[in-house]
Parts: sequence; C-alpha cells; structure tokens
Amino acid sequence: MSGLKSSGPRSAAPPAAGYAFTVHNMPAPEVGDGPRTRLGRLKMMLVLLVCAAPVLASYFTYFVIRPQSRTNYSELIVPPRPLPPDLPLANLQGQRVKATSLKGQWLLVVVAGGACDPGCEKLLYLQRQLREMLGKERYRVDKVWFVNDGQRVRPEVLYAIGTGTPPSVLRAPGEVLTQWLAPGPGKKVEQHIYVVDPMGQWMMRAPPDPEPAKLKRDVGKLLRASASWDRPGR
Repeated sequence: MSGLKSSGPRSAAPPAAGYAFTVHNMPAPEVGDGPRTRLGRLKMMLVLLVCAAPVLASYFTYFVIRPQSRTNYSELIVPPRPLPPDLPLANLQGQRVKATSLKGQWLLVVVAGGACDPGCEKLLYLQRQLREMLGKERYRVDKVWFVNDGQRVRPEVLYAIGTGTPPSVLRAPGEVLTQWLAPGPGKKVEQHIYVVDPMGQWMMRAPPDPEPAKLKRDVGKLLRASASWDRPGR
C-alpha cells in the first residue's frame, strides 16, 4: 500500500560491552553413603540404644554381674530365643490367635497334649500355684498352656484350671513349639515349665518335676531384675 515502507527483520543488538555470561557448575548429588547419610544412621542407632538400655542393663546385671555364690535352680537360655512371629496359634474354638498377642507379660508356659496325663496335670497345678506365690507381682505374669496335638482337651481339666485366673489355652504345632522351646538333653518338651519375658523371648527353663519354692525364687529374681522397665497393667 502507498505511504507504507516495508522493512526486513531487525538484527539482534550486540551485547553491551563489559557484560559476560558465566555458567557455574551445579553441586553433584551425593551417591551412596555420604557424610549426611552416615550421620543420620548413627543418630538412629543411638536412639534405639537409649530405648533398649534399661532392658539390656537389667539382663546384663542378672546374667553377668552376679555373686559367685549365687546359683540358679532353673536353666537360663543364653541368648534368649525370640517368639516366632509366624507361630500358628488357635484357641479351642479354632479361631486364629496372633503370636504377637502373647507379648507384654511374663509368661509361665506348659506344653502338653489335650489328653493331659498326670504329669501335665501336675505342671498345670504348679503353674497356678507359682503365680499365686508371687504375691503382688503375680499381675505381671500370665499362664499359657500350649496344646501340641489335635486331641480334645478333657473337660475336667478345663474345669480344674478354670478357677481363679485361668491360663490361655492355645493349640500350636508340636514340631514348631519344640524348635522354639527346646527341652533339656534327654527330656521331652512336656516335662518343663518355660519362662518367657514380656518381649516374647524364651529365657528360662525349669527342670523336670521342679520344686515350687526354688522355681518361685528364680522367677522372683527375674521380676526384680526387670522392675526398672517392666510394669504391670499393660
């Protein structure tokens, strides 16, 4: 159109003198275990150690720092054996019970078949009497009877153990129990009373046909050694 002049694209103006562009190197990300990662892990380990210190100290005192004249009637299991988290348990109605539900209390454990022969009856009676002998500390202790076969539990036995505070009666495979609660040399798993701590660790085994007073003394020592970190009413 007349009166208008067309023009081509303007060329870019050259940069002003005295200015320059510099690209700085970006810091490379830390790969692997850098100082910051190692510091974080160290802090986490320290926190866990502080939380576990009371338990470790009480066990160290009981197992290591003890007078030479002191003897234990029962056998201490060193190191303690933790409760298998996948231990298949069921109550007498056939309902599944989580193994972790056993944690939180000291446990006096008896293992026997559903028929419960005279030896089984004697251990269940001792289990009940032992808990009562502990006095005010008995509230920190529960009783468990693991039925290690598929036989029906005799009603008269259930009636006998149902007085007072009855034990938890749970079915569990015999071979799995024996791997956790190992009997003494030449003995059967049904011949012992086992003591399990509140963390689910088997840590003491009474001899066969135990003497109540001596067994009560051992359990009392354990309760005193754990008094700083274990409390009733959990």
